[in-house]
Amino acid sequence: MNESLVPPVVWYEGLARYQQRGIAHVLATVVAVNGSAPRALQAKMIVTQDSIVDTLGGGGLEHDVINTARQLLNGEITATVSKELKPKVAETDGESTLIPSKAVRRDAVYTKHYPLGAKLAQCCGGSVTVMFECFNVTPPMSVLVFGAGHVASALMTILAELPCQVDWVDSRPEMFKRYLVNESTTNQSKLYSLPAHIRPHIDDDPVDFVRPFIEQGGQRFILVMTHDHSVDFELVRAALDTVSDICLADGKRSDISLPYVGCIASSTKAKRFRDRLIQRGYSEQLVNQLVMPIGLPVGGKEPMAVAVSIVAQLLQQYHQAIS
Repeated sequence: MNESLVPPVVWYEGLARYQQRGIAHVLATVVAVNGSAPRALQAKMIVTQDSIVDTLGGGGLEHDVINTARQLLNGEITATVSKELKPKVAETDGESTLIPSKAVRRDAVYTKHYPLGAKLAQCCGGSVTVMFECFNVTPPMSVLVFGAGHVASALMTILAELPCQVDWVDSRPEMFKRYLVNESTTNQSKLYSLPAHIRPHIDDDPVDFVRPFIEQGGQRFILVMTHDHSVDFELVRAALDTVSDICLADGKRSDISLPYVGCIASSTKAKRFRDRLIQRGYSEQLVNQLVMPIGLPVGGKEPMAVAVSIVAQLLQQYHQAIS
């Protein structure tokens, strides 16, 4: 069985996997215990939208912990504020008044107190307090990179250290050879010496990756930097066509918006691409949203300097959108 399909068993395995893959999850930790309780202080479990890893003891306590964690992930929790002047995130045993808040308390550590006997019908008789920490509620950057040349390789050195999801596509197997660990293995997760969040793909028709990537929605970043200008052009066209089709289906043709689509280009190549696209019937509004050349104008033409300028631009746009 592929190792990536085996469900994690203990909380730290789940935490590592969901952190690496950018999956939204909650780490629930017992931070206080009074009297008898199912698990000891600092027991932990992981909760995602559709799975759990490890346990806080089962029964009514765990059932409520799971429900609370998923409410946090969905932004459904209303904060509780005590009758004291200073508001608290933690819930009390009944001395609090529910008031509407912003849809989430996901930007803060959320705690909840559980009297086990009185409210949860568990015979332990003690009480516990559980702390809920949310991760990846805002999806990390999703980046689709076409081309595995010098700039792309430098780019991966930087993206390897950032919370993002990267699909890296090239038609030339030899471009990924330097990352091979063992050519005889068929296990994709162990085939390349790349972080789990960077997924290489060898494909003769890279255009096929564009539509599924955009249709997932959310913040999407496409970087076109192949060795072939004609392939670059077709990839840019595929992105424009996908967005146009989606907007037409939604009846929003007058307000077309693109994911970030950047193409590595000189000023001459950028002008040629724009002119050709307009000649083929694409609107100037749509074409002008393309980023050509890519990267902030920080200076330097070395592959790493260009890669730094590109990542800086992606981070700038990503954080502006979520702030």
